[in-house]
Amino acid sequence: MDKITLTEEKETLLIPLYGKAKESEKKHPIIIDRKAVEIVNQIDYDFRSLKIPEKTNTMMSLRAKLIDNFVKNFLKENNESIAMHLGCGLDSRYERINNGDVDWYDVDFEDVIDIRRHFYEETDNYHLIASSVTEKEWLEEIPVDKRHYVVIAEGLFMYLKEDEIKTLLNDLKNRIGSYTLIFDAFSLYTAKKVKNQPSIKKTGALIHWGIDNPEDLTNWGMEIKFIKEQYFTANEEIKNLGTSVKLMYKIANLFKTAKRAHRLLIYKVG
Repeated sequence: MDKITLTEEKETLLIPLYGKAKESEKKHPIIIDRKAVEIVNQIDYDFRSLKIPEKTNTMMSLRAKLIDNFVKNFLKENNESIAMHLGCGLDSRYERINNGDVDWYDVDFEDVIDIRRHFYEETDNYHLIASSVTEKEWLEEIPVDKRHYVVIAEGLFMYLKEDEIKTLLNDLKNRIGSYTLIFDAFSLYTAKKVKNQPSIKKTGALIHWGIDNPEDLTNWGMEIKFIKEQYFTANEEIKNLGTSVKLMYKIANLFKTAKRAHRLLIYKVG
């Protein structure tokens, strides 16, 4: 098929896509994402211009794999669930998880979803919603008759303002009731510093939000309960890293500031 050209303002979605594609071609990859490789080969873009550090590619692959693991376990323990991947970009999580029972909704801007339609087909169980996650209307497409919901926000909340996140979580609660939420978050210090990364500078993306104490969200109301904080510096997937990178992660895990710079947070809302 013809190559696809992306406008500059949507370049941030290329960073994790390219990271997973590069990782998939390694001898011992953290994650295998053949769809990412396929899409990278068809998009007309100079990925080298993003100047993504190798350590960033590794982190994004770890992030994706750990979220995959969590969602797989959630769906295994909770039959006939609904999953929502907010700000899905061009990610292939639904295909990687490959759960036949889940009712899955990928949500992103209209122009991103238009690109997704080149690579993904909707089915009875897989749905594409073209909308900003900060709009309310898209929630009307989510069924309200399920007992179990999991909401995934990978590489999203740092680009939103705190009031936007609060409103989004509250709108979700008002629509579906109780749900499990998993997302990655920067510390306050990292949120201030990461804007200097070459790839972030290249895309012109703005980082708005970070969090130091995960318990802070429990003060937002909405019956939010903090479940778990998972560090990229200490997890079961590190065994797949090269010796020097593995050592770097182990050293980083000794320091609270380093291991909390960027991590996964899991909550129960409602």
